[in-house]
Amino acid sequence: MDKLADVFCDVDDFFKVFVPEWEKQQLADAIRKRQRKGRMSMSEIMTIIICFYMSHHRDFKNYYIGYLARFYKGAYSNLLSYTRFLEVMPNVLVPLCSYFTSLKGQPTGVEFVDSTSLKVCHNLRIPRHKTFTCIAQRGKGTMGWFYGFKLHLIVNYQGEIVAAKLTPGNVHDTKPVAELADGLIDKLYGDKGYISKALESDLFEKGVTLITTVRKNMKPKALSLWDRAMLSKRFIIETINAQLKNISQIEHSRHRSMNGFMLNLMGGLVAYCLKSDKPSLNITDAELNSMVIA
Repeated sequence: MDKLADVFCDVDDFFKVFVPEWEKQQLADAIRKRQRKGRMSMSEIMTIIICFYMSHHRDFKNYYIGYLARFYKGAYSNLLSYTRFLEVMPNVLVPLCSYFTSLKGQPTGVEFVDSTSLKVCHNLRIPRHKTFTCIAQRGKGTMGWFYGFKLHLIVNYQGEIVAAKLTPGNVHDTKPVAELADGLIDKLYGDKGYISKALESDLFEKGVTLITTVRKNMKPKALSLWDRAMLSKRFIIETINAQLKNISQIEHSRHRSMNGFMLNLMGGLVAYCLKSDKPSLNITDAELNSMVIA
């Protein structure tokens, strides 16, 4: 109950700032002029979605009917039916994306970049898959070929997500990095999939030094002891990707619409951002200062 209340208070404070600006934008763009309140507020709907991804439940229907409606009926006096709740969930997609933006971490000078595949169906079912036709694409990762999307992340050494971007599965890992790196400072560490002189040059103009491992057929690269140590700590972003998939459930093959896919992805990302025990590296301020001086 405490977690539910804490999340609701934070979400409700966010809506007090977000909704007035959102409504102004809708009126300016002539998107929607009628605002009719529903039985449940947007804050309540978004809180339920986020708390599901923070829980250990694997099925939203069982979570909503068997857990929330049973044990927290008093907290939600106007709780909607399950089918009605599914209908109104897409209404909070834009606020959920904005809320995630407000939760992202700040650059620290030690960032890590990586991508992970988001498969939307088994490879054998690709020819008859209809939900993401012309949106998802075939791609290849370290685990082989897949059909779906790629989630590109930049995280800091404290385990906070600094930037994120979703692309079709056939987009090369290096392509979104220049956009993701806007606002970064100092050093960005990646694996050998990010080796690119053009990318390295683009980032250098922004004040970011891209440091990667080398391929077997390349000459060894001269690196400082600090950079070698940080490259060996790249497991932090791989751990974050694993938690997003295994705990926050951002990857599964049961999607029936693009809205459902995006709600699932953003709900998982927000739930991770609200975690208090994120994976992190034990780097002191003195060590960071020595890196800057070096």
